[in-house]
Amino acid sequence: MAATDRPPHPRVVATRRLTDGIEARMAELFDFVSSPDDQPMDRAALATAMAGADVLVPTIADEIDGDLIRGAGPRLRLIANFGAGVDHIDLAAARAAGIVVTNTPGVLTEDTADMALALILSVPRRLAEGEKLVRSGRWAGWSPCGMLGHRIGGKRLGIIGMGRIGRAIARRAAPFGLSIAYHNRRRLPAAVEADLAATYYPDLDAMLADVDIVSINCPHTRETHRLIDARRLGLLGRHAYLINIARGEIVAEAALIDALASGAIAGAGLDVFEQEPAVDPRLLGLANVVLLPHMGSATFEGRIATGDKTIANIRAWIDGHRPPDQVLDGWI
Repeated sequence: MAATDRPPHPRVVATRRLTDGIEARMAELFDFVSSPDDQPMDRAALATAMAGADVLVPTIADEIDGDLIRGAGPRLRLIANFGAGVDHIDLAAARAAGIVVTNTPGVLTEDTADMALALILSVPRRLAEGEKLVRSGRWAGWSPCGMLGHRIGGKRLGIIGMGRIGRAIARRAAPFGLSIAYHNRRRLPAAVEADLAATYYPDLDAMLADVDIVSINCPHTRETHRLIDARRLGLLGRHAYLINIARGEIVAEAALIDALASGAIAGAGLDVFEQEPAVDPRLLGLANVVLLPHMGSATFEGRIATGDKTIANIRAWIDGHRPPDQVLDGWI
């Protein structure tokens, strides 16, 4: 579709309900519809939505695979993802079909980093266990040996993925007395390392063996799928904690459950799961793990900013310009 052929008032279909203000703006600018009951679309509903839309606005909960893209027909020309991660979209199939894909990077950095730090504090200090104890009515009062956890200060935090979120976590962690190690596809500039007081580990295994807390902040790709498996969990040691606010598929969840249950690692804080929204029932029974419902980016401010970026991408595409957040081949 040439730029001059792009509809000035395109049919924009969002797979979920968005915040009221964002939906109102989209309705003013586009021929806009969203999921009326705010439930995830099944495969048939996705196929119908894609066939009747000029622009699809999916979320992380929608698996937009190659078959759906190839079956969408000629009308769909833009997939404007509501969120930063695009591992749920077959980018190669979209490119082959001539469909532009955009995302919304950067707007959720601070919110997600806040949640990571909350888990870094919560798991070693057993905050979730303590809250449950009070609610249970079984708390018998303070005692010298009651609810003992581990001090954060003086520990070493290993960050996997030193992008925007990883760097924001490092900035938050330092005032709590944590020293910073990191593993990344590319080493940061020396000035950035110095600013963060961060030590680069080119070898992930070496870093895992040398830290007390691991925070996973890399994107989910073919290379990072089950990056943290049973062997790498074994490198951590019984004193270590694992925090995952990125994608559940980066961790081999069955191996993590075994490590938590056996005491091979001390604990975990999870905001994401391998088969979410399904959560392995074995996790529910473990006291040394904090479980959250993928809420790392769930702030009013973040959702509004995400909507603003989504609208900006759609409007740029309508005007025949390259959208500011077009996803490039490097994500594949």
